[in-house]
Amino acid sequence: MPANTDGQSAPGVAARRTPSPGRQAAALVGFLALSYAVCMLASVPIILNSNGWFAASAKAPWMPSGWMFRTVWIALYACSGVAAWLVWRRGTLTRRAGTVYGLQLLLNLAWPFTFFALYPLLGTAALWIAFAVICALGLVLTLLILEFGPVHTWAGVLVLPYFSWVVFSASLNLYSAVHN
Repeated sequence: MPANTDGQSAPGVAARRTPSPGRQAAALVGFLALSYAVCMLASVPIILNSNGWFAASAKAPWMPSGWMFRTVWIALYACSGVAAWLVWRRGTLTRRAGTVYGLQLLLNLAWPFTFFALYPLLGTAALWIAFAVICALGLVLTLLILEFGPVHTWAGVLVLPYFSWVVFSASLNLYSAVHN
């Protein structure tokens, strides 16, 4: 473990230089911008299909209203960006951690395209493909927690609500796949 959550180096590990405040601010803006770029791209198939086939589809009785999805996802994308920034700040955003972080962004982007955009083309098969994607996202988020948590406790903690929401969303996806 390179550093403790208090910013001190772990025993036997050389201290890394903390980036300048300006560089830290720029990196934080960059991580948040990347997260929100994915958020905006992922919104396109949702917006295009939410009043079409999805409006008429069978939905789980525990499905929250649309405003809740927007609100929660905005917060979760922020948490994801801040978590990556906290790990980057420690100088430990390794190739492996960076790959896992990038993969979760990619899977998060892929899910609305498979669920919303492919349904008109593939029908229920698209919902099952989307379910596989969201399950893969849950697995990747578990790996992300395991990568980020030991580096910075709060980085791991910030990914936990994201993981929980993905599990909840997977239940909604499964209901849709079974009932549509």
